[in-house]
Amino acid sequence: MIGRLPAVAVSFAVLVACAGKAAQPVSIDTRNDACAWCRMAISDTRFAAQLVAPGEEPHLFDDIGCLASYLRSTRALPPRAAAYVADHRTRAWVSAATATFVRCRGLATPMASGLAAFADAASRDGDLAVRGCAEAPVGSVFAEPPPAGEAR
Repeated sequence: MIGRLPAVAVSFAVLVACAGKAAQPVSIDTRNDACAWCRMAISDTRFAAQLVAPGEEPHLFDDIGCLASYLRSTRALPPRAAAYVADHRTRAWVSAATATFVRCRGLATPMASGLAAFADAASRDGDLAVRGCAEAPVGSVFAEPPPAGEAR
């Protein structure tokens, strides 16, 4: 695993909108696609995430926590890589850089991260499943491991 400062730099590089044409998210086939981190089938797209880059195969994830683990373990990413997360309520792809995240112990996520993402606060507030969940700043989601004792 890489140290905290490099992880922050890697996460920042992935999540910041890059100059030039950014790669766009791809559709997930729940019958055939598997997580690039844990290898589990991606069966619930409300918690899915992906890392895409021009000219590269997309890396798909069944849980936002799997994307976070992948980013913490990766030393180099392709140029103009972009991370996307599914809006838990609408299932629309949104940039991880601008998404609103929550961490909730009682939320049954595929790999028990307890993380859900939303396009914005209005989408989050319209989702009854995450009422009472704690907001999780993007830096805490991607740059650091989950706090001890919290959903992992």
